[in-house]
Amino acid sequence: MSSPADPRPALQRALQAVVSGEVAGDPATLATHSTDASNYRHLPVLVVRPRSAEEVIAALRVCAAHGVPVLPRGAATSIGGQAANEAVLLDFTRHLDRILEIDVPARTARVEPGVVLDRLRERAAEHGLTFGPDPSTHSRCTIGGMIGNNACGSHSIAWGKTVDNVRSLEIALREGTRLDVGRTSPHELETLCARDDEVGRLYRSLRALRDEYLADIRTGFPRLPRRVSGYNLEYLLPENGFDVAKALVGTEGTCVTILSAVVELTEAPRYRALVVSGYDSSVAAADAVPELLGLPVLTMEGIERELVRALDARRPGDRSTLPDGDAWLYLETGGASAAEALARAREVAERAERGGGRVIVVADPQAQRKLWRIREEGAGLATRLADGSEAWSGWEDAAVPPERLGGYLREFESLLDKHGREGVVYGHFGDGCLHVRVDFPLAAAEARTAYRAFLTDAAELVVAHGGSLSGEHGDGQARAELLPLMFPPRLITAFTQFKAAFDPGNGMNPGRVVDPAPLDADLRTVVAPPVLPTRARLALHADGGDLAAASRRCVGVGKCVSASGSVMCPSFRATGEEQHSTRGRARLLFEMLAGDVITGGWRSAEVRDALDLCLGCKACKSDCPVGVDMASYRSEFLSRHYDHRVRPAAHYTMGALPRWLRLGAPLARMVNAVAASPARRLLARMGGLAPDRALPELAAPTFRAWFRARHAHRRASPASVVLWPDTFTNFFDPQVGRDAVAVLESLGQEVRLPERTVCCGLTWHSTGQLRTARRVLRRTLDALQPALEQGLPVIGLEPSCTAFLREDSAELLPDDPRVELLRRSVRTFAEHVGDVALPSAPTGRVLTQVHCHQHADLGYDADTRLLDRVSGEVRILREGCCGLAGNFGFERGHYDISVAVAEHQLLPALRSEPESTVVHADGFSCRTQIRQLAGREPVHLATLTARALGLSGG
Repeated sequence: MSSPADPRPALQRALQAVVSGEVAGDPATLATHSTDASNYRHLPVLVVRPRSAEEVIAALRVCAAHGVPVLPRGAATSIGGQAANEAVLLDFTRHLDRILEIDVPARTARVEPGVVLDRLRERAAEHGLTFGPDPSTHSRCTIGGMIGNNACGSHSIAWGKTVDNVRSLEIALREGTRLDVGRTSPHELETLCARDDEVGRLYRSLRALRDEYLADIRTGFPRLPRRVSGYNLEYLLPENGFDVAKALVGTEGTCVTILSAVVELTEAPRYRALVVSGYDSSVAAADAVPELLGLPVLTMEGIERELVRALDARRPGDRSTLPDGDAWLYLETGGASAAEALARAREVAERAERGGGRVIVVADPQAQRKLWRIREEGAGLATRLADGSEAWSGWEDAAVPPERLGGYLREFESLLDKHGREGVVYGHFGDGCLHVRVDFPLAAAEARTAYRAFLTDAAELVVAHGGSLSGEHGDGQARAELLPLMFPPRLITAFTQFKAAFDPGNGMNPGRVVDPAPLDADLRTVVAPPVLPTRARLALHADGGDLAAASRRCVGVGKCVSASGSVMCPSFRATGEEQHSTRGRARLLFEMLAGDVITGGWRSAEVRDALDLCLGCKACKSDCPVGVDMASYRSEFLSRHYDHRVRPAAHYTMGALPRWLRLGAPLARMVNAVAASPARRLLARMGGLAPDRALPELAAPTFRAWFRARHAHRRASPASVVLWPDTFTNFFDPQVGRDAVAVLESLGQEVRLPERTVCCGLTWHSTGQLRTARRVLRRTLDALQPALEQGLPVIGLEPSCTAFLREDSAELLPDDPRVELLRRSVRTFAEHVGDVALPSAPTGRVLTQVHCHQHADLGYDADTRLLDRVSGEVRILREGCCGLAGNFGFERGHYDISVAVAEHQLLPALRSEPESTVVHADGFSCRTQIRQLAGREPVHLATLTARALGLSGG
């Protein structure tokens, strides 16, 4: 990544001399940090992770001495392009992430810039407080990033923007001067201006700017709740206390580096209720807003039908019922008691109903969370239109006075029609702020012309309605060039002078807000088109079989870099490294196809290493708002990476596990003895396995052998179900199969196994051995064909194999008509057992580990209903992968990560439960991890059900 004339190596050495944290310039790091959640791509110079404020200042001084620009960066969820630049990125998320103090009487918190919003809210909630701004990225966005962007969120109608919640800032200037800023009294201002140092120069410049542009500042800014565009110069006015901290909010890293912040906390209502009001269209919903303003609501959010359809397509049944309509307003109320929140909700509902809304009132917290999920995932769900075409940010968040929202939205829809574009609208209707992603042709040759033309027309439209180009996500590269359409020339000049006061050398995030880069330059799909063939070997139906389109599916919203709230992404949570997140891996694939930074093509070591720690859990397929399926992309990559090459030893051992188990089953006693002997560690090393990982014992007899012996002398009857004898049940845990047979037969079912040996092909698929996986699956379809043609249900017990048959089989053999028959026939044990009558003698308390593939592909509603009937009390773990994940935890180099993943939720939960609690896990990997790391004996749902029926022998 350097040439003889490249100054990067000298800069990197200088930074490493003063920063004890990471200073990285390798291709993988540069590639994963080359964009944010915007359309733009900029390769950073280096990525630096300081451990202290002192190291930040030292790094700033080094960069200034070398003449290299700097960009302070948080979670990089910026949609306007603020968090990507050809600069040294100061990443605060790794080390500068401490909550330094919470002052409950003062209702303030002092935090470092890398603190994640949800962590602050959790700490504040211990005192009945919260931080008001709450963007949908709350699980990963940082306070520093929110300050840089002037972030808002759903509750801004009640609690304002970030600027309304900042008390003071500790900042560093470009050359390393450190100071505290906030409100400044006239006496303090005079004292500061009299100083003969860099601080004095700064304050004199700011005072002169205020005095020269006093009238322009008072008259030149549009009056609306969500004006985020431009700099907040109004806070330098005397009537606003010459508040330099607030003036710096929203400067997008172009002026200073934030070292710490004192933010204001607000009292959080203990109880909430949600009114959902349905309308015939988004315009009708917008028209209803003026009559609802002034009501006691915390939110007034709008969504439309396309978002709901997108969620239903991804996760059927994963939401509460909405009232009739094609667009909805979410009107949340709060109170000190449930009755108070509900009374306010009824008042709001009555007003909405009078205005033509079709209204429901939702008091149940779980139902509210399901409804809010649609809105929170809007930025991702809206990236694909109903026909599957890609939709992009760019005109993402314009705002107008809320009373003018309906008129603006009508004209905006006409503008979309004029340009032949489509978009999905949602947003903060009560604040007049609309979010929309538009199907710009950014992957086509005419991308730049069409993109510029639309954004210019859209800017003129919003200004005509008295609005702001940005009402939430800031200007960045997407909108800064258009600011002269919104602000008078003297204010544009004032913005330039404001930045120059803090950063006279233009070394802080240049090309943003002031002297902006062109809005149609640096578009990542234009500057980095694919150079490798992108037709996938898997079907990749969601992306038309195009791996390039699949890699573009990630838009950078970063849910995969969250520390909680979903299963995704376990490897990132264990390592904290961007390249081990779903987002990072998608960017590496994108850059590999482009061939600029990642130059090895399908032989890329950077992509291989990033995918090596992918557990194949598939959580991203369901948790990622845009539906990235990294497990499939990994299989695709590995298939090509190892074409005509020797594979890792684990691909030959664990990848071909079913074959080895069939050979070893007749010698189970001897195999088990060797696996428990001192030679185990040597054999593990030879087989590419982790020497610290114990191998599970082979069972004798296998499940198939038991079934054959049991049925050898029984009169044959027509089968009513086929029980799938997966590899793990058959060879390792046949009691699960025996219990399933007992339950099914007790329900009057005639159970059959496939006549021949069958396998879904999962282990070959997960290691990228796609040709073998196809052969295995075809043989299985041959064996199952008679049962499939009879319409018999195929009951799966192992979630990973069941999910493979139901979902991945179509990606592997898209042209085999029997696959669709198989997919329709496959059912989980819980789905098939259904609502049978069970005796009232359930198991006691049960702790349940949900398998990742149940979470991602199969769903868990039927399992939850059955669990409720076979157990007295259930605690379901839904946020953590077990960490073993099939092959993953057995492979060399993965053991420590496997344990770290288990420590995220599973192991702490097991330690918190008494020995009397029954531990339930349907996945063999999950049960093995629990046995080996916690010493508990978990059971399958089939065993729990058999016990409840008095049938189980295990």
